[in-house]
Amino acid sequence: MAFRSFRASVIIRIIFLGLVLYFFVYLLSQENNLVSLIIVAGILLLQMMELFRYLENTNRKLTRFLESIKYSDFSSGFSTDNKLGHSFKDLNRAFNEVMDAFRETRKEKEEHLNYLNTVVQHISTGVLSFDTEGKVELINNTARRFFSAYNIRNIVQLKPDNPTLYTLLMELPAGQNTMIRLSNDLHLSIQATHLIMRGKTLKLLAIQNIQSELQQKEIEAWQNLTRVLRHEIMNSITPIASLTSTLNEILKEDVRFGDDDDEVCEIDLESIEDLGQGLQTIESRSKALIKFVDAYRDYTSIPKPKFVTIEVKQLFNHIHKLMESDFKSADISFTCFVDVKDLSITADEDLIDMVLINLLKNAKEAISEQEERKIELRARFDADLRVLIEVKDNGPGIIPEAIERIFIPFYTTKKTGSGIGLALSRQIMQMHNGSLTVKSEPQLYTIFRLKF
Repeated sequence: MAFRSFRASVIIRIIFLGLVLYFFVYLLSQENNLVSLIIVAGILLLQMMELFRYLENTNRKLTRFLESIKYSDFSSGFSTDNKLGHSFKDLNRAFNEVMDAFRETRKEKEEHLNYLNTVVQHISTGVLSFDTEGKVELINNTARRFFSAYNIRNIVQLKPDNPTLYTLLMELPAGQNTMIRLSNDLHLSIQATHLIMRGKTLKLLAIQNIQSELQQKEIEAWQNLTRVLRHEIMNSITPIASLTSTLNEILKEDVRFGDDDDEVCEIDLESIEDLGQGLQTIESRSKALIKFVDAYRDYTSIPKPKFVTIEVKQLFNHIHKLMESDFKSADISFTCFVDVKDLSITADEDLIDMVLINLLKNAKEAISEQEERKIELRARFDADLRVLIEVKDNGPGIIPEAIERIFIPFYTTKKTGSGIGLALSRQIMQMHNGSLTVKSEPQLYTIFRLKF
């Protein structure tokens, strides 16, 4: 039975159902009409089933629409029952518009995914992500080349060839970075972060080969070191060579020998004074050169740290006792603060003592000409909950040009300094996986920060 209008079709079915129901009730009131009653009851049941099936078309259509969305099947359309009236036609048009919108969205999503995947696969930074069990979710071509693993599904596949690399990748905490050398041409810097995707925790690693940068820095470091060595050695060797030549001329011209058989020689008093002054100068420059070589030896022979847990309060008490009399005699106000109770660090106590004493002595010299002399030693947490130890003085500060160079070995702004103390202190902090930085406001303050 076909109708031009869904509404008319439903009305006609209801009318016909009502007529059959009326006839069924009429037969119930009559006697000896059992056969007719059964036939009419069958017709009534069939009409009810037909009406129910006809009304279920909308539900089936809606179910098919929702299933298409659920399974991302946007290839089907809705138009077969447009002949049933405007209501069905409008519903089909709405369904088709939604399907088109989903189809376009999926197309754009796939295009963006392909674009991002192309970018990730061709960037020079290695990208690797894996879950808590080591299953690889994403790896780009650069990371495959770094690890020499072109068909890797789980990072446990790296363990047989490089167990150190495997352990590092698995244990590297989020928000931290580390370095590992895999070969002469491959020195990797690896930074980790965590993310949660579809309820799964993933570790995402950004990997860079910094070998060329390290080589460039190494060349610059050697150039700086050579420049300093040349400067210091020439400062000592030049006057020694000049004085040696002068003393030799004095011996040739001013020393007079007797006859061939006479071993006695004569020299005037002025020449003797010149010889003495020259030898004293040679001695002083030789000692300065030896002192410089000793400073260089100290810088290149720091012992390996022996890490222990140190309570910062006890560390400060020890430093305070060591420096108290020295500061008191110089009329310096020296205070120590620990902002967090039971604050502790893991470090080599002797080496950290060396760093703090060096910084405090530098602070003492910096404020020597101030009317009011203050030095403050403080320990606290920074924003990342890392331990900070600060040495602050109210001296004249450090000019911006010097701040960039004060950690260079043998560079100094002091008349009597060797230029090794701050470089040595920074190297010790780097051996503790920490850092030493400085902040200064001219004529106000200078703060050296040790971050652990």
